[in-house]
Amino acid sequence: MLTVLILALVGYLGGMITTNLWPISTETDNFRATVRVTPSLLQTSVVHAPTVFGDIDMHFAGALPAPGIEARLQVKEEITDLFTQGRVDVAELTPEDGEVRAAMESGLRELGLKFVGGVLLTQAAVVGLYLTGRSRPPWRHPVIAIGTATALAVTVPSLAAVTTYRTANFAAYEATSLLGTVRSNSGLFTDIQGQAQKATPYVQNLLALSDALQQEFVPAETAAQPGARFLLISDMHGMNYYPLIQQIVQDEQITAVIDTGDLVNFGRPQEGELAGIYTAIEDLGVPYVFVRGNHDALYRTDEAVLRRLDQIPNVILLEPTDGEFVEATIDGVRITGYNDWRYFAQVGVDFKAEQEVAAERFATATQGWPLPDILASHQPFGLDQLETGAVTVNGHMHSPALNDNHIQMGTFSGGGLVNHFQVPQTQEGDDTAGELVGQPYAFDILSFGTDCSVQSLTRYTYRNLVSGRPQFDNVTIINGNRVAAPAEEGRTCGPELGVETTPITPTPAE
Repeated sequence: MLTVLILALVGYLGGMITTNLWPISTETDNFRATVRVTPSLLQTSVVHAPTVFGDIDMHFAGALPAPGIEARLQVKEEITDLFTQGRVDVAELTPEDGEVRAAMESGLRELGLKFVGGVLLTQAAVVGLYLTGRSRPPWRHPVIAIGTATALAVTVPSLAAVTTYRTANFAAYEATSLLGTVRSNSGLFTDIQGQAQKATPYVQNLLALSDALQQEFVPAETAAQPGARFLLISDMHGMNYYPLIQQIVQDEQITAVIDTGDLVNFGRPQEGELAGIYTAIEDLGVPYVFVRGNHDALYRTDEAVLRRLDQIPNVILLEPTDGEFVEATIDGVRITGYNDWRYFAQVGVDFKAEQEVAAERFATATQGWPLPDILASHQPFGLDQLETGAVTVNGHMHSPALNDNHIQMGTFSGGGLVNHFQVPQTQEGDDTAGELVGQPYAFDILSFGTDCSVQSLTRYTYRNLVSGRPQFDNVTIINGNRVAAPAEEGRTCGPELGVETTPITPTPAE
């Protein structure tokens, strides 16, 4: 009997391994799933569907514990391609009545056949091993044992699956991480732009506070009429908070927006399309200067997000394609920068060393070119080794900082939607338990005087707009002479100079 049970277990393992090595595919009109039997004992009688936004688990309660099933879901490529052609109504992607059920039943039948085939092949291999080297092996008992074991390995899991995975036995639906929160707060995911519009009065109050502080305490030369004003933002991570940006541009008379990257989350331009980001950028009505972040590409040379941004008339790419750089002169202020070499989900490299190599390449490509007033990159690593006439700006760290002339921006979106669904650990009885949290929202306004010197840096941080409990953090106004040295004499900056973009060509050293 023990031999039969061991052989049955071997056969079961063979069937499970077969479905993992050669999983089956099932699909609806818009979605495709790769399905296999899961080896995890913790997933017994569970259909487990992992996604980048969290996991979906459907629990069933049958008379017998059934093998767990894992289904890796993805949207079909032809559906994601629609996002580049305009907005797609999510309701149109919802499967029709019975479509999912039919796909599941078809997939389970195919999965069952593959499992049975794996069991039979495994038992055939056992028989082959038994016969090897035996001239006249006994047949009766081995055949009965292997036959019984095969029947058990096939019948028991199949019967358990057939009787368990029924609608009548459905026990629980569980969605983890972001998916779990979106299920109960769907408006947050589908109406981020509306959330941003509701937050506009709050941000206007912060801007008004900044004006009051400036009038009361800031030296006259710092508060003088600027030659140019730049809104510094970073790490949008797929959030369409551009109504807020547009309000800041209007209220603060912003000359141009400088974005140091991580516009999207997963390296695909369709994400920005679906969120309406590209249209919103064009609607800002001012130049939008951009360098790519590590979330804006799927691989080292992927330029799909850059190509989509290049279609927007007011966007200026400082490195429009790999190794080719552009100087943007906006109202007399010179701006250059370079893209992040990293890409989404990259692992296993020395990131700092890689950034230093990218900076060295940028220095070589811009040799002999006038020093920029603003030098932009996504990550801080490598910027220290580059010369600039005024300031360097970067994002990536999601935390605002200032070190001499190095301006590190926080995240304008609080780190993106995913960050807003981290549940804080609070003590028992705390009425804030379960509050949606994120990193502070942050942006900077960098002003240049008419002599092209840095006039002031104004920093704003606040939080909890998504959760509906705005909380003021900080407004800081920093005198420009504490940030950078005065510009060279004889220069003039102002709106009459307009916008120019010039490809950078290196000047060989003599």
